[in-house]
Amino acid sequence: MATAASYSAFSPAVSSTVSSSGAPISASRPHPRTVLLVSQDAGLRGRLRQTLGGLRWQVREADSGARAWAEADVAQPEAVIVDSWLPDLDLVEFLREFRAVFPKADVMTPEGAVDAEGPRGPYRQELLYALRTSQDAHQDAYQDAHSGNMVHAVPPAVQAADQVADQATDTAAWMAAPTLEDSAPAQIPAPAHAVILQARCEASASARLPEQRLPEQRLPELIGNAASMLEVSRRIRLVAPRSTPVLIEGPTGTGKELVAQALHRLSPRSRKPFVALNCAAIPEALLEAELFGHTRGAFTGAVQGRTGRIEAADGGTLFLDEIGEMPLALQSKLLRFVECGELQRVGDNETIKVDVRILAATHRPLAKNAAEGGFRSDLYYRLAVFLIRTPGLAERAEDLPPLVGHFLEKMGRNEPVKRIDSSAMARLAAHAWPGNVRELEHVLERAAILAGDAPVITAAEIDFGAIVH
Repeated sequence: MATAASYSAFSPAVSSTVSSSGAPISASRPHPRTVLLVSQDAGLRGRLRQTLGGLRWQVREADSGARAWAEADVAQPEAVIVDSWLPDLDLVEFLREFRAVFPKADVMTPEGAVDAEGPRGPYRQELLYALRTSQDAHQDAYQDAHSGNMVHAVPPAVQAADQVADQATDTAAWMAAPTLEDSAPAQIPAPAHAVILQARCEASASARLPEQRLPEQRLPELIGNAASMLEVSRRIRLVAPRSTPVLIEGPTGTGKELVAQALHRLSPRSRKPFVALNCAAIPEALLEAELFGHTRGAFTGAVQGRTGRIEAADGGTLFLDEIGEMPLALQSKLLRFVECGELQRVGDNETIKVDVRILAATHRPLAKNAAEGGFRSDLYYRLAVFLIRTPGLAERAEDLPPLVGHFLEKMGRNEPVKRIDSSAMARLAAHAWPGNVRELEHVLERAAILAGDAPVITAAEIDFGAIVH
């Protein structure tokens, strides 16, 4: 990637400024804030342009890294929304160089991820609002298309997706599929369009859109485009900007902590600490002190005072994993904190006011446990204000190929990336996955080790462990 100076020779992209109605705004109208949209997705830029224009932002656009630098040199933007993938732009390198040239600019991605080392602009909430509005509009259009409500001719992007789906026969075909923007526009009659929409709704994994085709629906840390996973992303986006307590339910190994991290990343608390505590991993006798902190001499072995996890998360997010394992006696003390935001260290008589958002996770049926007396029902209703359920891998079998590709690429960061043949993929597809996504990652890691120096993983290297045998 070239530097900012080398990009100054490129001609700038066409910029545009619109009102909330979509009409151009005259040059005499003041625009104290400028935002630069950097994405190859013209639809995304258009939706953001409309919303941000209505919020009195001056909007400039670029569809490549070169044009982004040229526009930035001219506009000196207060904020930048940059897509995570562009043909001539590495996001990490771009952020490093852009931060050096424009240290005061607020930078984020279309998914809402922010540059953790960059400044937080005073108008970030307007940018997040525009992103949510854009995502909602895209989601509505996507759902309308898949419900058969569209009766007009197929847009070029939909035709391209259908052509890709017809040609895809395995994971390799998906990875080689052309982008939607590269497909030539055409028109087909409305009845044929309805047939295509119905076929796509009923399609199996081999006829779904590639994992990278829906960046505005799926959060980057959640791999897969199954409907259940897109619903998880949707719920995260809806509740992340609030301080509402969230309960994340799902089987072991389904990525509940990833969901919690995404909620924190997209929240106004993202610059504050994210503190996680596994309630099942700490002995009952020490859990209270670990959670609330303790003073010196509060109990045997307490040679000095210690700040608890709740207090350490002040201003940020506290994630309580396996909340169902918390002892009943401690649940009452946690309930007191959830209700009033005050805690008392073990061995101390004074209360401390702490501002923390609580996220909890469990693999247990917590509502049933609360009804049966195994968990405090009043605490359950305080924690379960908003529910997010993470599906098991068996419920989203169509996500197996992109998950396999993701883990193989992850393992290939320090060694050559291995491929997987059709026999190995078939063996993976036939497995029930009681350990869910975590089990899949471990099976692939084991297979990569067994494959040795071979570049391809075959069915012979797929070993599910002693439990299966």
